[in-house]
Amino acid sequence: MKIRVGFGYDVHPLNEGIDLWLGGIKIPHTKGAVGHSDADTLIHAICDALLGAANLGDIGIHFPNTSDEFKNIDSKILLKKVVSLLKKEGYEIGNVDCTLCLETPKIMPYVPEMKKILAETMKMPLKNISIKATTSEKLGFTGREEGVCAYAVCLLMGY
Repeated sequence: MKIRVGFGYDVHPLNEGIDLWLGGIKIPHTKGAVGHSDADTLIHAICDALLGAANLGDIGIHFPNTSDEFKNIDSKILLKKVVSLLKKEGYEIGNVDCTLCLETPKIMPYVPEMKKILAETMKMPLKNISIKATTSEKLGFTGREEGVCAYAVCLLMGY
């Protein structure tokens, strides 16, 4: 059995009047993430962790932000495509551990629904997905509420 570890990071600026999508769900907030797709920072970090673990490049290679095909796309669709690529390469996802970093809104009330959506999207047990949230204590772009960032690590098992 092959065991591979991957790390992903993503960041998006926040603007007023845009929907905030994180972990596959719309979170009520006055600001939302700006991006070519729905700018789901958490899912993008997960995609990069999974692709990196399998040595398949990154999200920008597979879903370029210059392509109209991916304009305003639901990031869950991208994640499904990544999981399909992993399956073709003979990998199964062991677990995913994520951290979101933003000052507001508070994320923990939404974590159970995020985990449910992500487990369904990646076709894996809910217990193998961890989502944590933190602030940057008012420091930097996240502290000034100018952006959101997410980190993800994953374990892949291949046969």
